[in-house]
Amino acid sequence: MNQSKSGSAAKPFKKRNYKPMIITLSIVLISAIGLLSGRRNQPPFEAFDITILPLLNAIFNCFTFLFLVIALVAIMKRKIKVHQTFIYAAFATTFLFLLSYVSYHFLAQSTSFGGKGVLAGIYYFVLITHIILAAAIVPLALTTVTRAWNMENERHKKIARWTMPIWLYVSFTGVLVYVMISPYY
Repeated sequence: MNQSKSGSAAKPFKKRNYKPMIITLSIVLISAIGLLSGRRNQPPFEAFDITILPLLNAIFNCFTFLFLVIALVAIMKRKIKVHQTFIYAAFATTFLFLLSYVSYHFLAQSTSFGGKGVLAGIYYFVLITHIILAAAIVPLALTTVTRAWNMENERHKKIARWTMPIWLYVSFTGVLVYVMISPYY
């Protein structure tokens, strides 16, 4: 029997099934963003200057990228608590990004990229890969963190090898997309 230092029996760890939550959150988030991207020609929102929201999106993406880099370095140095702290920070800034992103796309009219030639090709390549991988990162990040919560360390490491570079790419290209389209807001 397992006993703690105080002499009481330790409770066995029970894994939880997070799959329904991951599926539900992924479908809701991706659907909401997809529906908002399809909105066109709504009347302009004039209560405040909403063009500040894309800048906030870029700032949140920048912080997410930095937090992920710190988390990656921490886990490479086997500093698990530091890694966890910065992964949770990355989730927090990603959540704030999502709030800002959804608010902006609910309130704003669509902004078109005005560049031409090679620059337009680069912009659309970055944008399309960013969108596809941003949709993929929702279930990937949630699955990765829930495997850690369930102490499935080997399975966590296996999926984290995919999740981390994709999430880094998505957060970095989110900033890049903002920098490229910001002159056209």
